[in-house]
Amino acid sequence: MLELNQLEAEVGGSRNALLAVKPRITVNSSALRMAVVGVGYLGQFHAEKYAALEETNLVAVADVEPSRARRMAEDFSCQACASHRELIGKVDAASVVVPTQDHCQVARDLLEAGIHVLVEKPITATLEEADSLVQLAKANNLVLQVGHLERFNPAVVAAREYVQQPLFVESHRLASFTERGTEVDVILDLMIHDIDIILSLVPFPLEDLRVGGAKILTPHTDIANVRLEFANGCIANVTASRISAKRMRKVRIFQADSYLSLDYAEREVELFRKLPEKGADGFPEIEYQQLPVADTDPLEEQLRAFAESVCTGAKPMVSGEEGRKALEVATQVSELIQQQGGRLGIGFRAKRLAP
Repeated sequence: MLELNQLEAEVGGSRNALLAVKPRITVNSSALRMAVVGVGYLGQFHAEKYAALEETNLVAVADVEPSRARRMAEDFSCQACASHRELIGKVDAASVVVPTQDHCQVARDLLEAGIHVLVEKPITATLEEADSLVQLAKANNLVLQVGHLERFNPAVVAAREYVQQPLFVESHRLASFTERGTEVDVILDLMIHDIDIILSLVPFPLEDLRVGGAKILTPHTDIANVRLEFANGCIANVTASRISAKRMRKVRIFQADSYLSLDYAEREVELFRKLPEKGADGFPEIEYQQLPVADTDPLEEQLRAFAESVCTGAKPMVSGEEGRKALEVATQVSELIQQQGGRLGIGFRAKRLAP
């Protein structure tokens, strides 16, 4: 999950702001019939977006807490269900926004019933579960999309067309401490966002991992660093912390003759490029440009892309296979840190990955 205040920025406001106004509800007889399973903090935003999009009709919400489902159903004029199994035969597609340990069971039940699924990140709790969902979606010719929201951050979208072949990547995701998300380590809570982005930008096999991490305030790793080494020589240095006094969500991408600096939170992208001609002093001329970034809602764009994949059969922006790969790398980072006893900055261990 994204950090609480970060998530509010990404999905367009706080819960109080969302529920203080009457939701905009669009009804289109030809639109996809959508549902949301799990209407807690994040799930309510999925419901709000589906209800407003022209491409989708929110027909039901499901939650293990019936009172919560009823409240959401009243807000969005749809059906309340106590179980996701009640959705079978009523919807075309659904968002699964339940605790990670329940992702596999809920998504499997829906896929087996012929329902397309967008499952929040991480795709599942284990790689075996992820494999089972990927195979099931493929066998049933269904869309399985994973909710890596940063892919839809407009700064990422703006920067992507300028990324050619990264040689070095430096990423920092620092958050202040809250109890939310501390049932897992910082790798699965926060760093997995950056792992997914980097894997999507560097189209080469990952060959080696070097890691370090420490438990500071919780029984799980609270601060971690990983060095990813790719087959083409690219190195990515990734740091994630949930115990920082100052928040930061930035990535810098270095490649031949250019450098990109991306701020996820501020939605800003700076581009520095070496010009072909040299300056009067004989040194390279550097051109600076602040790239235009669209004013879009990442969650709305994610859900719209999911609906489009369902309608067209196109591969989703973040496929089940990609979600599985991000989970694989994050799991390996976690396991290596556990093996070294949670020490930070010493005893780095390398992991050679199969090609």
